[in-house]
Amino acid sequence: MNNLKNRVSLIGNLGMDPEVRELNGGKKMARFSLATNDTYKNAEGEKVTDTQWHNMIAWGPKAAFAEKYLKKGQEVAVEGKLNHRAYEDDQGVKKYITEVIINQVQILHNSRREAAV
Repeated sequence: MNNLKNRVSLIGNLGMDPEVRELNGGKKMARFSLATNDTYKNAEGEKVTDTQWHNMIAWGPKAAFAEKYLKKGQEVAVEGKLNHRAYEDDQGVKKYITEVIINQVQILHNSRREAAV
């Protein structure tokens, strides 16, 4: 049950091409956004789509995979863990960020082939 304590699974569309950085020592990090949609009917019976944006972080081989294969608009499935962090901006205002640290990513509906890492 320890694996279930901090686990997130999402299916959505990339909001941007991954931004990939190579850090000291050659380790890669990829950052991108993922949009998930939920559809429901409001009190008036109208169909409403609610889009949530999620910050994704991939490290090492997963970052290299993201750099090579992931593009804006693609539908992907990701599994990872939530990470919360805070920092102060240039004006001294404290900012909070929630990110998903990716353990697995899989491209869905790829016309050539389905890829995963």
